Amino acid sequence: MSEPVVINSEPALQTFIGDVREQWRKHHYLRVTVKTGKDRSLDQNAISHAWYEQIARELREDDALGVKRFCKLNYGVPILRAEDPEFRSLYDCAIKPHLTYEQKLKAMDYLPVTSLMTTTQLSAYLVAMQDAYVGKVSLEFPPEDETPRRGAKRKA
Repeated sequence: MSEPVVINSEPALQTFIGDVREQWRKHHYLRVTVKTGKDRSLDQNAISHAWYEQIARELREDDALGVKRFCKLNYGVPILRAEDPEFRSLYDCAIKPHLTYEQKLKAMDYLPVTSLMTTTQLSAYLVAMQDAYVGKVSLEFPPEDETPRRGAKRKA
């Protein structure tokens, strides 16, 4: 039972409780972590990537990868540090005291940030991006039926 378990129904909860009970009988020592909230949605992920590209095209201060690094470090890391004790511990021990700001930006290529977020956290991340770019770039949520998908061709 080392893989994450998603409990989204009464039968899934009952199965989980049975598995935990079985592990308890076998080992008499368990470490359990419970996280609430759904994983980020593909639509949210597509929006963030579309926004990285939009910001890069409009501001021309960096390419889309540079914008992504900047946003992950400056908006995503604070959200996860505030809400995920495991992430905070890793970041505060391995990244925060040892890397320069430029090195932290490059570390965003390897450190999962947005991929660890729940839908609620990624929504907060997207809102933080919007707030940060107010007056510079108009980042809008697309209508429900026009959410961009990564790799999909966009209408001109």
